[in-house]
Amino acid sequence: MKTHTKHINLERRNNDNFAPNEISILGTNCTIISDLVQQVSQKLSNYKLAYFDASHSKDVQENKLSEYVFHHEGNLQITTSGNVNKFQQRLDFAQFDYVFINGNHYQGAKQILVLDEAKEASVLKRLEQLNRVQFIIKLKKDTEFFDFLVEKYPNIKNKLCYTIDEVDKIADHINNLIQEKIAPVKGLVLVGGKSTRMGTDKAELNYFGKPQKEFAKELLERNNLETFYSVQNLSAIENEIHDKFLNLGPFGGICSAFQKDPNSAWFILATDVPFVNEEVIELLLKHRNPSKAATAIKGKSKEFVEPLITIYEPKAYPILLQYLAQGYSCPRKMLINSDVEVVEIDDDFIRNINTLEEFKVAKKEINE
Repeated sequence: MKTHTKHINLERRNNDNFAPNEISILGTNCTIISDLVQQVSQKLSNYKLAYFDASHSKDVQENKLSEYVFHHEGNLQITTSGNVNKFQQRLDFAQFDYVFINGNHYQGAKQILVLDEAKEASVLKRLEQLNRVQFIIKLKKDTEFFDFLVEKYPNIKNKLCYTIDEVDKIADHINNLIQEKIAPVKGLVLVGGKSTRMGTDKAELNYFGKPQKEFAKELLERNNLETFYSVQNLSAIENEIHDKFLNLGPFGGICSAFQKDPNSAWFILATDVPFVNEEVIELLLKHRNPSKAATAIKGKSKEFVEPLITIYEPKAYPILLQYLAQGYSCPRKMLINSDVEVVEIDDDFIRNINTLEEFKVAKKEINE
């Protein structure tokens, strides 16, 4: 008998307990944990990092007014009220590459265990939480593993072990953990636009002896990207993603790709930019910055980036949806107002071909 489900099963982002990528630190006092996070964060300042902790104040009045205090250098201090809710925290931490958690208060999906002789009882209390220990930190070089720890997890002595002062080595290890979860890149060729000014489907125009959509797809595939066509209408073809966000143009195509796979970055390529070649594709991939919401091409004399020659990271998806909720369906507006890696290039490479006259001129240039 077929099981009845009330809701459509959507692909979900691979989150940990509170964030896409997190680690809790436990086994010692909160001050040591906080100090370690600060030191390691200094070494990994090229990433977006966050620290999730509990307040240690005893008597705190409920905030009746939420305060957002901005500093002209870019810092923001938020004072508000709220409860721990994993769904809300996943939204709050969606833009971060890594979230450190004070494991004395909250359970992380992965753990760093600090061996502190003074906190043996604390470790025993949280023994069941140590199911994915990544490495060990000893406060003292000669600190022994607790007997109950070895009994529960016999292989724990085989974990890499550092002393608390080996901050560089600890930071390097965490850097590797961050790198392991960088999203793969897939390709998306946008086809099926209205082509109003052209008067014919731009994706089918022939510049290189084949429809431009095929040429664009091959450009991405030559860089080992699994590539799909973005199409408007429902399709059963395996390499086509039909719009689930209807009547939103390219914005809807990008969101539909993320709905299909929210755990990949998407290299978006339009079909009306025939001068984009393999060199441009390689350049954008080379300068990809997964810590940003996207990596986008911009013409050297242009004011704004090209939203349809852009790598959108998984963290771009919730931002796009937030813009949609405000009534905006322009991917360029989202990019202009987000933290984006910009790669500049000569304007000629990203010329848009929108009319038959422009097509004739472009084809002549390409074939000369």
